[in-house]
Amino acid sequence: MKKFTTPLILLIFLFLGFSGNAQEKKNFASIQNILYEIVPNDKIDSWVLVYNSYGKNQEVKTSGGKKEYTPQFSGFNLFPSEDSFYYIAYAAGGKMNYVTDLEGLKKFIGKIDNVEEAAIAMTIDGYLIDEEFKDIAGNYYEDRSNYYLDMGKLTSKECPYQKTHYTLTINKSTGAVSQVKDNGTYIELYNKKCANNPRLLKIEKKEEPKDGAKKTTKKK
Repeated sequence: MKKFTTPLILLIFLFLGFSGNAQEKKNFASIQNILYEIVPNDKIDSWVLVYNSYGKNQEVKTSGGKKEYTPQFSGFNLFPSEDSFYYIAYAAGGKMNYVTDLEGLKKFIGKIDNVEEAAIAMTIDGYLIDEEFKDIAGNYYEDRSNYYLDMGKLTSKECPYQKTHYTLTINKSTGAVSQVKDNGTYIELYNKKCANNPRLLKIEKKEEPKDGAKKTTKKK
């Protein structure tokens, strides 16, 4: 009986170890590396991912041989920036085409092939990979059936400015989001113009007793 029990216990621990490793969270790499993992689903002869920063083009990835293309003056960005953007130039059916917005990017990707494409799809739907807070809004893990993405979302541009983080469950087969878990606010910023700024409210409360004390002294 002992000879049978020992191997069984070892197998259980090995199974638990593999399960734990399968669910270990990994931080997403840079936005550029995420875009590097795009796998287009349509029949495309060749394509190039171009990064434009301050008017200068840099070819990030080339697939299927280099073709002549026209530099673009606008594009998409998964993490908005006024000074830079990406675009894709691709050849299909003997014609050059360009992806310069998020909807075009979604169509270009087609079916979700990997966790990076899942993150891109969620970004197009309004979520974001927060590169400053990757531990709570820029990581993922996966199992055989799903991708589990921790991403952020800008939930208020008013006072206070705030971001909320979510866990998104995405089915690997269909690419559909089966669950969205709200993990709460992780950034809440007030400025001096905010009427509901806690610091201003505290200052006002401190000033009230002083006014009351002055009035009492005058009565005496």
